[in-house]
Amino acid sequence: MTVARATRVQREGSPWTGLWAVVAKEMADHLSSTRMHILEFLIALTAIGTVYSAASAIRSVASLEPKYLFLKLFAVAQEPFPSFVDFLGFLVPLIAIALAFDAVNSEFNQHTLARVLSQPIYRDALLMGKFLAGLFTQFLIYAAIWLLIFGLGVIQLGVPPTSEEVGRALWLLVATVFYGGVWMAVALLFSVRFRQPATAALASIALWLFFTVFWGMVATSLASIIAPIRVGLPEELLAQARWQLALRRVAPGQLYAEILVAMLRPEVRSLSIVLPFQLEGALLGQPLPLSQSVLLIWPHLTGLIAATLVLFALAYIMFQRQEVRA
Repeated sequence: MTVARATRVQREGSPWTGLWAVVAKEMADHLSSTRMHILEFLIALTAIGTVYSAASAIRSVASLEPKYLFLKLFAVAQEPFPSFVDFLGFLVPLIAIALAFDAVNSEFNQHTLARVLSQPIYRDALLMGKFLAGLFTQFLIYAAIWLLIFGLGVIQLGVPPTSEEVGRALWLLVATVFYGGVWMAVALLFSVRFRQPATAALASIALWLFFTVFWGMVATSLASIIAPIRVGLPEELLAQARWQLALRRVAPGQLYAEILVAMLRPEVRSLSIVLPFQLEGALLGQPLPLSQSVLLIWPHLTGLIAATLVLFALAYIMFQRQEVRA
C-alpha cells in the first residue's frame, strides 16, 4: 500500500513532465549516432556537388537572367548532376524514416521502456519527446545544409542573396521539415505497431515507394473511373484532369513538389489547372511577391502539417493502448 501510494504521488502533475528531458536525450542520440553521421555526410556531399555544378551553369547565363540566382542553386541541374531539390525528394524521407523506425520498438526489445516509465515520465511525454526530437534534428540538419548552400553560393557567384531569396529559402526549409515530419510520423506509427525494427523500416520504405512510384498510376486509373470521358467534351477532359490532380495530391511528395515549384519559381501564378480565359489581365512572366507565393502554397503546407499530426495521433492512440511489462 505504501509503495502504491508513493508511486501515485510521484505520478501526480502534468502528463508532460519530463518532456524536454526526453527531447534532449533523443536529440543527443540522433546527432551522435553513426546512422545519422552517414546520412548527414551523404546529404552534405550531395549539396556541395549539386551547388558547384549549378553555380557553373548559372555563371554562364547570369548576364542574361540576373534575378533569383540563389534560388537557381536549388533548382538548376547540369550533367552529370541532377538539381539539389531532386535529391531532396529522395533523401528527406530516408532521413525521416531513419530517425523514427526504431524509436519505440527498440525500447520494448531492450526492456528499457518499463524502466523509463517508472520514472516521473508519462507515455504522453515519452512519445511526444521522441517525435519533437526527430523534428528538431531534421531542422538542424536542413538548416545547416541551407547555410552551406548559401555560403557556397556567395563564394561561387560573388553576390549576396536578396531578402526575397532568403525568405523563399526559409519557407522552403519549413516545408522540407514538415515533409520529413510526415514520413517520420509514418515510421513512428510502424515502430509502435511492429516489434521488430527491420519490419517497421521495411513497411515505412514500402509505403514511401508506393506513393512515389505507383500512386500516380493509381490516381490516373481512379480519375478515369470517377470522371470517365464518354464523348470527349472539354468539360469531361477538364473534370478528369482535376480529379487526377486532386488524387495525386494525396501523396505527400506531390504536395512537396508543388511547394518547390512555387517557392523556387516566383513567376508561377497557380498550382492548379488554369484555363486561358482565367489568365486575362494577368502580367505573365512577372514574378509574384513572397506573400503571394506563400498564399499559393499555404493549402499544401497545411496538408503536410495535418498529415503529420493525424499520423502522430494514430501512433499516440496505439501506444497508449499497449501493455508495458517489466
